[in-house]
Amino acid sequence: MSSALKDAITQFIEANDSGGDTVFSTGIDGLHIMRSTEPKMPHAMIYRPALCVILQGAKQLMLNDRVIDYGELQALIISIELPAAGRVLQASVEKPYIAISLEFDVGMMREVMEQLDRPPKPTGGAHLGIFVEDLSEQLADCLVRLTRLLTTPSAIPVLYPAIMREICFWMLTGPNDGEVCKLVLPDGQTRRIADAIRLLRDNFAQPVRIEQLAAAARMSPSSFHQHFKTLTSMTPLQYQKQMRLLEARRLMVAGSVNVENAAYRVGYESASQFSREYTRMFGAPPKRDVANMRIAAE
Repeated sequence: MSSALKDAITQFIEANDSGGDTVFSTGIDGLHIMRSTEPKMPHAMIYRPALCVILQGAKQLMLNDRVIDYGELQALIISIELPAAGRVLQASVEKPYIAISLEFDVGMMREVMEQLDRPPKPTGGAHLGIFVEDLSEQLADCLVRLTRLLTTPSAIPVLYPAIMREICFWMLTGPNDGEVCKLVLPDGQTRRIADAIRLLRDNFAQPVRIEQLAAAARMSPSSFHQHFKTLTSMTPLQYQKQMRLLEARRLMVAGSVNVENAAYRVGYESASQFSREYTRMFGAPPKRDVANMRIAAE
């Protein structure tokens, strides 16, 4: 079945290929297909809860001080919104990197779990909100059918929900069901930290108040800080900083603001401090980095 998935994705790429390396958008919200013919430098972005599967090649994800590697026929499962840098490790013209990612429908996953005769029990303790597992034949089969739907757009609204429900079922009954279920448990630590992250994201240009974030997560400040760092591998302040810099980069690449305006728009009071922290995160000063980003997009 894994070979059938690779064939289905390759056919989609060939039918929609405009040349070069790219991320293909599809007719299904949250479903993306990636192809790269060469290794890539780290690319920072916000990763949303999703299932990411590599069909060919290998990739590395850098999450603050944590490094996660995964390769062919492995799935990266992300349970919470995280700023991270992804880097394609193995790719060539003869054997390009090929991957597919599908954002989770959390509401549907909750409905599926409620219908299970034996709902999974969350694993004890707090863990990093991202892990790797081998791609199962059941999930591969679902992704094959999902990819084939792209050739018949009129079928997507009718058939997609059923396939997505099946994906949720296999994940909630799979080898890591105890971690996956934390994504939807309303009173679980993952969902409560996710509520705080939502507040932080919606107000990222404002100063961080740990007490406010802890209240959103329904935790004491000390417990919140501990669980937040365990789940995301960073403190709330580090998380906010990465969100600010990523948004500033997006604004500058889009061409709507200059360096100083971008700094102030995302909450910095000092343009020089912004430039120092931007250079530390992206490896180049803002103007040079943005110029490189625009060249790469051409």
